[in-house]
Amino acid sequence: MPVNIAMDGPVGAGKSTIADEVAKRLGILHLDTGAMYRALGVAALDRGLDVNDEEAVTNLCQTIHMDVTHEQGGQHTLVDGEDLTSRLRTEQASMAASKVATYPGVRAEMVRSQQRLARSHAMLVDGRDIGTRVLPKATLKIFITASPEVRAKRRFLQLKESGKLGDTTFEQVLSDLLARDDQDMHRETDPLRRAEDAVLVDTSEMDFEASVEAILALAKERMA
Repeated sequence: MPVNIAMDGPVGAGKSTIADEVAKRLGILHLDTGAMYRALGVAALDRGLDVNDEEAVTNLCQTIHMDVTHEQGGQHTLVDGEDLTSRLRTEQASMAASKVATYPGVRAEMVRSQQRLARSHAMLVDGRDIGTRVLPKATLKIFITASPEVRAKRRFLQLKESGKLGDTTFEQVLSDLLARDDQDMHRETDPLRRAEDAVLVDTSEMDFEASVEAILALAKERMA
């Protein structure tokens, strides 16, 4: 079986950017499962669907063709051949993803796809139910987090730097983040939680490089 690293954590913990760099330095692929849920949310909105309509969203998930490719610039997530990658980091995509991810039929479909990908390649997989549901026998499980205020500040700066902030205030970003946390942790199907055998990494006092180095050290120790 290929080496698989499972990384879970709440929104704004820096999972995707940290996982990208760790995977690159380890010479393995990085699968951002959150991007898959975001892509489904964006696809639903593009088709005029109400993301609160569980049946309609589940049917969409079962009928579209979602593909993940890994190119030099990182992961690209496509729906029916359309690359949605550039549209997946907005607050609208984030909230839509959090809603569609609560639906059992959607999660079952996504988990099957993620497990299939992980069986074929050594990869670092990040999300919210990787260590508990997608890869319960992963080589290493990590739960990465930071305080809500730190995570909100990071998200606020990310939106500002990407030109997607608009009129959104820090207080709104923090409020949305707390709402997302609550939804992710209390959904009935595969809620966000730390696997019993996952190593906790709190990056509240760490910069990006320190966070990467901390996880690299854990990965190299376990892989050795």
